[in-house]
Amino acid sequence: MDRPVRKPMRLKDFDYSAPGAYFLTICTRDKRCIFSRIVVGDGALAVPQVVLSEIGIVVDAVICSMEEHYPYISVDKYVLMPNHVHLLVRIKSGGPSGATAPTRAVIPSFVSTLKSLSVRRCGEKLWQRSFYDHVIRDDEEYRKIAEYIDGNPARWAEDRFFPADYP
Repeated sequence: MDRPVRKPMRLKDFDYSAPGAYFLTICTRDKRCIFSRIVVGDGALAVPQVVLSEIGIVVDAVICSMEEHYPYISVDKYVLMPNHVHLLVRIKSGGPSGATAPTRAVIPSFVSTLKSLSVRRCGEKLWQRSFYDHVIRDDEEYRKIAEYIDGNPARWAEDRFFPADYP
């Protein structure tokens, strides 16, 4: 059986261990809504809230523990949507060194570790095969992406990952 040829997701020849900020999006396997529910309260000024599922609580704990595994990476902001997670991460100056840090592949390694730790703790396959990344080029872009993450729950019904059968 011929498998579709996938285009490379990472920037060619980019050093993914370079200090800087990165925007990451990781989707669940088959876009299943397993991490959270978006709940909107009553009233015109009600702010949508992310209510984590049991799996979402585990993934949240894994995200919060990632600096133990990657002390040179900070998770500046994230949101666990029902079927994907957005993360704003930063590789700090002085970044990875020593034998434990894979050269030129820190961001892919970080995502791989996040996925494998959460799968081990949940006991089931959670994630799609790859992930989306964007190298943040300046402070203005960083600010816009941080605002996008904060506002994502309010835009859930318009999200490209919003499933037609979402309750």
